[in-house]
Amino acid sequence: MTTGFNFLEQEELPAPRVSAEQAERLLAEHFGLRARATPLGSQQDCNYLMTLDDGAVAGVLKIANPAFTAAEVTVQDAAAERIAAAEPDLRVAVALPNSAGRTCTAVDGLLDGTAQVRLLRYLDGGTLVESGFLAPSVVAELGSVAGRVSRALAGFDHAGLDRVLQWDPRFGFEVVTRLVSHVEPAHRDAIRSAAAEAWERISAVAGELPVQAVHLDLTDANLVVSAGGDGPRPDGVIDFGDLTRSWAVSELAVTASCVLGHPGCGPTSVLPAVRAFHAIRPLSAAEAEALWPLVVLRTAVLIVSGAQQALLDPDNDYLTAQSEAEWRMFTQAVSVPMAVMTELIRADLGRAGPRPAPEVRCSMLPAEVPVTTLDLETTCDGYDNGAWLDTDVDRRLAEAAAGDGVAVTVPGQPRLSQAPALGAASPEVVPTGVDLFSANDIQLRSPWDGEIVDVGDGFTVRGATHEVTLRGVRAPAGGAVRAGDPLAVAPARSWVHVGVRPVGAPVAPRFTTAELAPGWLALACDPRPLFGLQPPSTDSGDDLLARRAASFAPVQEFYYRRPPRIERGWRHFLISTRARSYLDMVNNVTVLGHAHPRVAETAARQLRKLNTNSRFNYEVVVEFSERLAATLPDPLDTVFLVNSGSEASDLALRLATAATGRRDVVAVREAYHGWTYGTDAVSTSIADNPNALATRPEWVHTVEAPNSFRGKYRGAEAVRYAPEAVAQIEELAAAGRPPAAFICESVYGNAGGLALPDGYLQQVYAAVRACGGLAISDEVQVGYGRLGHWFWGFEQQNAIPDIVSVAKATGNGYPLGAVITSREVAERFSSQGYFFSSTGGSPLSCAIGLTVLDVLREEKLQDNAIRVGTYLKDRLLALADRHPIVGTVHGFGLYLGVELVRDRQTLEPATAETAAICERMLDLGVIIQPTGDHQNVLKTKPPLCIDTEAADFYVDMLDRVLTEGW
Repeated sequence: MTTGFNFLEQEELPAPRVSAEQAERLLAEHFGLRARATPLGSQQDCNYLMTLDDGAVAGVLKIANPAFTAAEVTVQDAAAERIAAAEPDLRVAVALPNSAGRTCTAVDGLLDGTAQVRLLRYLDGGTLVESGFLAPSVVAELGSVAGRVSRALAGFDHAGLDRVLQWDPRFGFEVVTRLVSHVEPAHRDAIRSAAAEAWERISAVAGELPVQAVHLDLTDANLVVSAGGDGPRPDGVIDFGDLTRSWAVSELAVTASCVLGHPGCGPTSVLPAVRAFHAIRPLSAAEAEALWPLVVLRTAVLIVSGAQQALLDPDNDYLTAQSEAEWRMFTQAVSVPMAVMTELIRADLGRAGPRPAPEVRCSMLPAEVPVTTLDLETTCDGYDNGAWLDTDVDRRLAEAAAGDGVAVTVPGQPRLSQAPALGAASPEVVPTGVDLFSANDIQLRSPWDGEIVDVGDGFTVRGATHEVTLRGVRAPAGGAVRAGDPLAVAPARSWVHVGVRPVGAPVAPRFTTAELAPGWLALACDPRPLFGLQPPSTDSGDDLLARRAASFAPVQEFYYRRPPRIERGWRHFLISTRARSYLDMVNNVTVLGHAHPRVAETAARQLRKLNTNSRFNYEVVVEFSERLAATLPDPLDTVFLVNSGSEASDLALRLATAATGRRDVVAVREAYHGWTYGTDAVSTSIADNPNALATRPEWVHTVEAPNSFRGKYRGAEAVRYAPEAVAQIEELAAAGRPPAAFICESVYGNAGGLALPDGYLQQVYAAVRACGGLAISDEVQVGYGRLGHWFWGFEQQNAIPDIVSVAKATGNGYPLGAVITSREVAERFSSQGYFFSSTGGSPLSCAIGLTVLDVLREEKLQDNAIRVGTYLKDRLLALADRHPIVGTVHGFGLYLGVELVRDRQTLEPATAETAAICERMLDLGVIIQPTGDHQNVLKTKPPLCIDTEAADFYVDMLDRVLTEGW
């Protein structure tokens, strides 16, 4: 029996009008406090933030709508106290006592009826309403809080729960029916239709849904956040005004629906909340079935209620501000069929079950026609490099269907042929059915008794339990058919798409996204039994990351929290096994681009001929050494070949110590040179080794990082770095420890691509040479044309080193590095014995090295680094005009760094934000990673083949993230 407010009997409920002056008098009279009242938004009550003279917040004064009984108000306080006691880690806006020690104050004469006035504890931190995009981790926290509140309120009972609210989904369909007339006519049918379908699905399981006390408004507006290292964390619960008794799963539905109102969030964005809720308060099968229809119904109720309230209370700014987000919520909620989202939720909870295959009475193909399954897996070798188009698949289908045969594809197998080069949205790459391709015209037959319907771009044969849809064939006349009856002719060398589903299931699109695929595929059947083929064995479900963790040393980290599985690349793109194309903005290893055909052809050709070590006499090692040395100024004319950058810089240090007979080395702080004993000793980047500065051996001496943006000397003062380094070198020499070498990246790569101050290398090189030492230029990251105007980084400084180390670009991803020095220095190394690298100077390594140099020249990639790099840097710099988080953009050519800061004056690094931005960029199709000691620089060093279209995409997506949030 309902004893409280009944919306169905009192549909109009305008918010009470109480002035700020009245609120201040109420606080003074009943709570003995003097404070300034600031109005807060509310749809049906009246709320004021009460601030004391010293700036402290006394609390939130809440004047309940007189339509609500005292029991309906006091139950809110009881529920808040219960949650606070059960969940001590949650902050809860409990009611504070008045001067008489009571939490609820009845006031007459203020409004038309008795007003229930309370002062609620103020929770600082703000809400998520204005936060833009909600990261999966934040969405999960929303679900976690909803689960904890639901668990705490289980078994709670109170007379004030007996009420009929418009927000209670048990009455949602009737609310929509009554209020939809307030919505603009153009939108009414869509709302009615969505609400009707949702209510039909909910009604089917309503009797199985548990009922309990629910907060019913745990949304982005009523969950207060605390700041954390990984971003905002919802941990505070306010506003118990919608507390009632309803279906327990409604708690989660309300929370999930609010996610849809945020930019960049879609239906699948709610899944982390569902998983988190389920982990705390497990969902039953019926609740999982009802969840998405409840989300849809909730959004429809918000629309119609908001439209009605706007008419009742036209001056309520809170309603206007909510309207846009509520429409977005509804649009997103109905953008995917309810049946698909329900299956997706089931699959995400691990409850997906195989649908029974249809009973096939007759094969759709003649018995004599051979059928071949065509593997279009993203990892297979059949794709032409870069030719991920339907024409390429047509070629492979024709090959598979040679002679009189038919080729049939695999449902659910992501297709590279559908993957766009660039796209912020996840592409539709997963087929829900199969494609049939025949060498000749093939007569197709009906697989069962049924009726031909949906004549149009194709047709459907609807049987008793299942239906098959064919597209790409001429539709026959409608009517009944028997199993084995002719249906249509599949034309030679053309696609015919075949989809099968249970009768009543929504018609699946030919392709869907990887995110929605589990939902659509659960509603579709494998069509291959219709052609006499057996479905393949199910995927073993091996977790590649788990296997990696079991056999691969964990210190070898991977990018991203949930990394995509990358098994293919092309030019400046990486492609996952889900056929998603990602723009690669970090791979300076593959300087020419991924899977360059010239490199692949060279490797295959050389492997068919010879691959051995450099002790044998063969031409390619000589030719590559000559070509490499020719790129450098005199006297750098002698080459050592190794396998990696770490080995190259390690050998450079050994050359210097052997040539000088000394062991002390001067290195620049915040730099990274490699993982060998020698290069690790001179690496001082705390991002790579948090204990770097405290664990240097005594023979390593570090000088100040010449960071002109955030270092010791900034801007024009950066010229002081070089004299200071010179003074340290001279002090070492005066102390009897003159250095063997000074090692430095010619562009400060690991710190984000910073340019060294003008003249820095000239001055420091001169100082180290003056005391008999050698200058080493680490070009591992920045050499080989990446800087655009200069092939080698030291050229930008008008300085010539004594030793150069290089790798990464030299082999375009193949392990090849080099050290180039003068003949004099090289010959002094003989005192250390011989030097040998098994594969560094192998025929294969050298052939690939030559090909890289050829392609760099022939494809004018250094020129491209100037053209695209300049364009890209200009566009990135323009972002700083709109986004204060962009501190500056470092670098030259295609070695850039976008430094992100929380404050442009203090330069506080935006470390957590940078990590979150990289995760969001991955979702939008861009691979980018942080660098620098503070991990707040987006290292931007793509393959040199990148074009302006890709540069625009990178900047546009970064702009979107900085605008919408991360």
